Amino acid sequence: MSRQIQDAYIVAATRTPVGKAPRGSLRNTRPDDLLVTAIQGALAAVPELDPAAIEDAIVGCAFPEGEQGTNVARNAVLYAGLPDSVGGCTVNRYCSSGLNAVAMAADRIRVGEADVMLAGGTESMSMVPMMGNKPSINPRLFEKNEHLGIAFGMGLTAERVAAQWKVSREAQDEFALTSHQRALAAQGKGEFRDEITPVDVVERSPDLAKHEIQVKHRRMELDEGPRADTNLVALSKLKPAFAAKGSVTAGNSSQTSDGAGAVILVSEAALRRFHLTPLARFVSFAVRGVPPEIMGIGPKEAIPAALRSAGLQQEDMDWIELNEAFAAQALAVIGSLGLDPAKVNPMGGAIALGHPLGATGAIRTATLVHALRRRQQRYGMVTMCVGTGMGAAGIFERI
Repeated sequence: MSRQIQDAYIVAATRTPVGKAPRGSLRNTRPDDLLVTAIQGALAAVPELDPAAIEDAIVGCAFPEGEQGTNVARNAVLYAGLPDSVGGCTVNRYCSSGLNAVAMAADRIRVGEADVMLAGGTESMSMVPMMGNKPSINPRLFEKNEHLGIAFGMGLTAERVAAQWKVSREAQDEFALTSHQRALAAQGKGEFRDEITPVDVVERSPDLAKHEIQVKHRRMELDEGPRADTNLVALSKLKPAFAAKGSVTAGNSSQTSDGAGAVILVSEAALRRFHLTPLARFVSFAVRGVPPEIMGIGPKEAIPAALRSAGLQQEDMDWIELNEAFAAQALAVIGSLGLDPAKVNPMGGAIALGHPLGATGAIRTATLVHALRRRQQRYGMVTMCVGTGMGAAGIFERI
């Protein structure tokens, strides 16, 4: 029996502050606990909703092992106090994992299989390093060298993009500085306040004189990444981080980070049943592949695909959250598609705000839906490049 496609609405979207890894404020906070904070923050935003109505939770994580392994989605659902009836599924599409989780949850609603879904993402790059604790690449990759780019570090792929799309070191550093300036300006205006659920950071240290453990609590409310002390001179002095004669540096790359985000999506029937007010409508989602060695250019293919699926034009987008994995790839995408720089990351991006991998898609979804409402804009997009050569893009409409 065929089902009619119905709309999926976001009624809550929140995130934790993003901490710097591996020595930031969230370094000792487990990623499942970060996710619990985000889930509880999302539920607090819709007190009318019966948590027992949530049918499943889909959570993104780029390296689901260690402290964020053993199906972190289901574990966090239970730790957050949701009923046993709420399921949990962890998904991985690297940097787009959180956005993929939102899209998958929306699809369950759109095809009529669910009325209330929880989506999100979590990542602690302090506790689980890039590539995980035991990376193991299939040796066949090196036999024919057909897809050798799969083994490239992300920084090397950014160097490839910078060379192929002729993105200069100066342009990358200027882009990085703008990211910090926009993020600091947004923090100063309190523009992140609606989307952030603060984290209670617990710090334990031994008191040798008293033979006891001292426990301190402090409230973290802001992202740690934005730097007021950065400038073009300082950025220009940084050495290339991935290639001896390259242009990609720590200063014009995204920050390794810790954080989580959560989004609650419902059907129109659930809106009426629980008397909920929608923040946004999920419109479309697309993924496209590109050669692994230039993975950063992925959004150039995913963005047009998502627009076609939505029946919209690029000019219809009022706000674009383009994840700044590297300034080189962000600039290449902006230039290739002719995106309006003023619409791209108006409150800064991952270079300043951080990029907790599998959580970023959910985090930037929260940023987008609240920004659209705050500025009374209609359409927005979250998009990013993805390791091994992919791009993802999701479109949302303010209601």
